[in-house]
Amino acid sequence: MAAALELFSTRDAEDVSIDDVASAAGASRALVYHYFGGKQELYVAALKSAAEQLESRLRPTGGGRPLDELAAGLGRYFDFVEEHAAGFAALLRGGPANRAGEVGEIVDGVRRRLFRLIQKQMRVDEPSPVLRTTLRSWIASVETAGLDWLEHRDVERPTLEKMLVDHMVALLGVAAAYDGDVGRLLELLTREQLA
Repeated sequence: MAAALELFSTRDAEDVSIDDVASAAGASRALVYHYFGGKQELYVAALKSAAEQLESRLRPTGGGRPLDELAAGLGRYFDFVEEHAAGFAALLRGGPANRAGEVGEIVDGVRRRLFRLIQKQMRVDEPSPVLRTTLRSWIASVETAGLDWLEHRDVERPTLEKMLVDHMVALLGVAAAYDGDVGRLLELLTREQLA
């Protein structure tokens, strides 16, 4: 699985053959076919593995203030990004038909669960359309920041993580101008942070 993730993260899935995966894994082509059936099945299995690993890292430890929990979650997120660069890149960089079918469902499932975790950390039962859009925009920013960091590594991780927490606060500040409930949420979050 690790060999497949590495190959899929550095090359288009269409350009990776079962022979490539078998060679990288030190296994026979027949063995890869036996366990996965074909390249698409292997690709989906590799993405599911990466998604499960990422999600297990994101489960909140609980008990802290929302922005502290968000910062801790980002730390765990970037631990995964750093330790499993291949899986992270493979999960987010595309694949057959740019996220159609099962591949799209895996990536979207991770995003939905991440959204619910953030919503829960912020103690929001049902987000307004403005808050929903804001949180989804932030998740996309975090994904992009992770890919950029893997490519360049020219920002220290602690700086990047703090910047992303500040980015969330800034996004909520903008959203507050359009939704009073977001304004009250931001006030609560920042007041708790100062306490």
